[in-house]
Amino acid sequence: MRAKDLPARQVWLSFYASTWHEYNNFGALRPYLIRVGMAMTASFDAASPLRIAYLCDEDPRDRHSYSGGNARILAALRAHVGAVTVLDHRWHGAEPARRLIEAAPPAIAMRTRWRAQLALAPMIARGVARELAAGKHDVLFCAYGFHALHALRLPRGMICAYTSDATPSIYRRSRVGAAYGSYLSASRLLDPLIERAERRVFQGCDALFWPSKWLRDAAIRRYGLDPARAHLVPWGAGIGDPGPPADVPLVRGGDIRLLLLGRDWEGKGGPLAVAVLSGLRAAGHDARLTVIGCTPPEADRGPHVTVCPHLDKSIPAECAQLCEALARAHFMVMPSFESFGFAFCEASAYGLPSLCLDVGGVPVRDGVNGYALPPGSGADDFMGIIVDYIGDPARYRALRASARSEYETRLNWRVWGEAVRARLLALRAQQPVPQSTTRTVRSITERSVMSDRSRK
Repeated sequence: MRAKDLPARQVWLSFYASTWHEYNNFGALRPYLIRVGMAMTASFDAASPLRIAYLCDEDPRDRHSYSGGNARILAALRAHVGAVTVLDHRWHGAEPARRLIEAAPPAIAMRTRWRAQLALAPMIARGVARELAAGKHDVLFCAYGFHALHALRLPRGMICAYTSDATPSIYRRSRVGAAYGSYLSASRLLDPLIERAERRVFQGCDALFWPSKWLRDAAIRRYGLDPARAHLVPWGAGIGDPGPPADVPLVRGGDIRLLLLGRDWEGKGGPLAVAVLSGLRAAGHDARLTVIGCTPPEADRGPHVTVCPHLDKSIPAECAQLCEALARAHFMVMPSFESFGFAFCEASAYGLPSLCLDVGGVPVRDGVNGYALPPGSGADDFMGIIVDYIGDPARYRALRASARSEYETRLNWRVWGEAVRARLLALRAQQPVPQSTTRTVRSITERSVMSDRSRK
């Protein structure tokens, strides 16, 4: 291999090693050479761009995959972390099985696909390993589908990173999972095997980027993870930065504009949002509710409820309509059951306070960008917060400013990307330089197996 084909770090260390050999007899130079070598190695590591292989069980070109999260994570990696190559999301030698599952009704396909991929992982992983061996990557970055990592063998020295807003076992045991129930009850028989696979995969990763404290803490406890490899890095919004928001005064006697976003009326807490609307109006306030993304049942619609069943953010005119609703609303009332919730990030981008339930990993902090009320809270609890702010306009303006600051400092993809890049660069700097051009492999579960043995 020619010198120009080697990473800058490896070229420098080769030169440094020869220099050390040359001056080995001069003991006084050793501390100096060590300091220079460490500084130069760190400098080259920081300057050389990260080369990332991106893996997900769904196609990131599909803007609706994982509620858009798949595409956003990929875009953030490209914009803020490094050069990204997308690996094939298909199943290689087991591709006929994937196509057969995709032909099933959506509800069945969605629940069967990932379990089948986990079962067929040894066959699928061989195809992924061939893709990795054909490229020159520093990092394998996997999003959402932990099962895509199961049984996978990586070139030695390659960093493995992962992110998701939930895991199957944690989701199933959470209030979020309980709210939606189980569609395939027979699949409960597989739960112990699934959790064992999760533990082995997550313990084998070099960096786990969890978007919520709820998930990070739960994953550390359930899978016995090293906290030093489990990082809390919140995700961002599904829209661009709108810039500093305009002033939206909330005054006694004026109208109160509420907003709910989402495709699942029941799952997003629509009935409770309507109850808040009705309570405010009964108390003499001119409250109005805008619903975007779904159609409420007839009983929940009325003259003060505006419904826009669907908006496509990729269509400029429809995206503008969504942004106008976010910019004009006083509160987003969304007592939903979900693992994260991109809509809360979008609300914060516009300085819009969110009122939700403290369930799962919702990115809402009390008094900062809204309030996350205890599960079981009713319409009166949500109304009480709104009415308190009606009586204190200055406090409401401060809440809007705080919500925008939360977006600028925590809930955007630039901040996420910078945190991920810093950690991956630090991990790359710790990787040993190969002594030859021969590429060896390690199993993604290698560290997990060693950890299990050490506990016995």
